[in-house]
Amino acid sequence: QVQLVESGGGLVQAGGSLRLSCAASGRTFSMYAMGWFRQAPGKGREFVAAISSSGSTTYYADSLKGRFTISRDNAKNTMKLQMNNLKPEDTAVYYCGQRGSDVATVSSRGYDYWGQGTQVTVSS
Repeated sequence: QVQLVESGGGLVQAGGSLRLSCAASGRTFSMYAMGWFRQAPGKGREFVAAISSSGSTTYYADSLKGRFTISRDNAKNTMKLQMNNLKPEDTAVYYCGQRGSDVATVSSRGYDYWGQGTQVTVSS
């Protein structure tokens, strides 16, 4: 059974940084692409970043390029999201997802499994 567990969320002031982690178990982590999505109150799930199984290919939401960095460590079965220069509009629950493919995608419909989410709150 696949399990994804996010951690690292919290309350931070605007301009600050957070690093989210996603720990995966249940199947061979290095075979599957991963992604981060977020959902703010009253809004749909929004793509943040995605990474291929090898880590060689990454995608970012256009509005987040330059501030967020996705990475993975296949030896440790973990994926991370480094978030810098955070803004109040980044406030959301952040979810990690795992695909059933090695190819990264920006669509949430391409993900088979999801974590429970971690709250990120950015104060102004």
